[in-house]
This record gives sequence, C-alpha cells and structure tokens, in this order.
Amino acid sequence: MARVFVVSNRKGGSGKSSSAVNIAAEMASQGRRVLLVDLDTQSHCALGLGIKLQRNTPTVHSFLAGQNTLRDALQSSEWPGLDLIPADPLFDHNVAGDQETRLNTALLDEGLCDEYDTIAIDTPPSLDGLLINALCAADRVLVPFQPHFLSGEGVRQLARVLFRVSSRGLNDRLRILGFLPVMLDLRIGQHRVVNASLAQQFGAARLLPGIRTDIKVAEAFAAGKPLRAYAPHARATADYAAAVQAIDTMWSQQN
Repeated sequence: MARVFVVSNRKGGSGKSSSAVNIAAEMASQGRRVLLVDLDTQSHCALGLGIKLQRNTPTVHSFLAGQNTLRDALQSSEWPGLDLIPADPLFDHNVAGDQETRLNTALLDEGLCDEYDTIAIDTPPSLDGLLINALCAADRVLVPFQPHFLSGEGVRQLARVLFRVSSRGLNDRLRILGFLPVMLDLRIGQHRVVNASLAQQFGAARLLPGIRTDIKVAEAFAAGKPLRAYAPHARATADYAAAVQAIDTMWSQQN
C-alpha cells in the first residue's frame, strides 16, 4: 500500500511544486515507484518534468469533472519509476464539486495505491474542493515554506484546515509530516526567527533540514528536468536528498 502525502501551503509561491517534483524524483532515483499527482492548476509539475501536454489530454481535473478515470491521465516521465497525473491549467475550481473523498476513492479503487510505493500530491493554495480532496486522500502533509512572516502565516492557516478535515471525520489518519524551509539562508535573521517560531509552535522534531537558496532550482525547472538530473552536484540537490532521508525517518517515527 502506497504512502500518500500532500505537499501544501495556503500561501502561493512557497516552493510547493519545485519541492513536489524534486522530492518525487529523489525518491524514484532510489528505486521506488512514485506517482506525482498535480492538483494545482498552474500545472507546474508537468513543466518541471519536461512533459508536454496536448490539448484535451486527460488530467486529474478532467477526472474530477467526470470525463475520465485517474488511470486514463497517467503520464510516464523520462525518469524511471516516476509517473505523473497532470493538472489542467484551464480548470474551473468551481467544477470540483463537493465530493470530498473522490480522489481517495479512485486511488484505491483503480489500484494505484497498490501499484506505487509513494504517491505525492501537489496542491493549490486555495481552500476549495481540490485541497480538501487531496487532504482526504493523504496520510501525511508536507509543508514547504519560505522563512518569512507571510509564509509562516500560511502554515498556520493550513494547520487550521487540517484540524477541520480531521474534526469532521473526513480523514482520521491525516497528520502533519514536517515543515520544509526552502530558499533558506540562516545568515538572515528573519529566516532564523521564522524557523524558531514554527519549531516552537509545532515541535522542533517536525522541522526538516532546509533547502538552501540555489539558482539551479529555477534553472532545472526551466530546463524541464528534476534538479538531480540537471545539476547533480548542486547544493540544493544535496539538500533535497537530505530532506527525503529525513522524511523517511519522520514517517517511520510517526507510525
């Protein structure tokens, strides 16, 4: 049965998609079967994997609109073990409807949870049926954040959404896996303050080692490649490898 985690932050521009792509690619490089599901209508995961989508390509959003199955939308990437269910950048969020567990049901019923070792779900920052579907399908939530005040507030808003999902009985197994600082520079006082604040509020054990500021992250996305394929010796590549190791350790400790 696959481990399913959501990559989420209520604030946009928090490094969600770059983290989702690079963590998924790092896991796949270790021989795992990884499925990346892109619920964010910016459709950045396909860009980060260099996957060209044609008009009317099945997506996770056309699945939610009742036009195809999830399996119909599967796209193989260039990297062994890593597949994508892409997003539709033209999707109207209002079409997601109120079937909050539809994604979870399809992952199970279509056998995808048995076919993959890990399923990572990139999410939109908006609070709507897309985010709730992702949270209802997941075991854990990974929260990337840029260490400044507004991102810290986005983390706190997301925590309230998680409580709402849990308290309504929609997903009793949902837990916060950890918080991942991105574009981190501990020489900057504000970065240290925000990190310390989140560690105090949620527990230092949930704060993952950070991803240092590195232009190679943006360059890799522009090239349509995961960071480890574009710049295997970059410092952010090493940081994502360390983050995956920490994610595995945290997950095991939380079970």
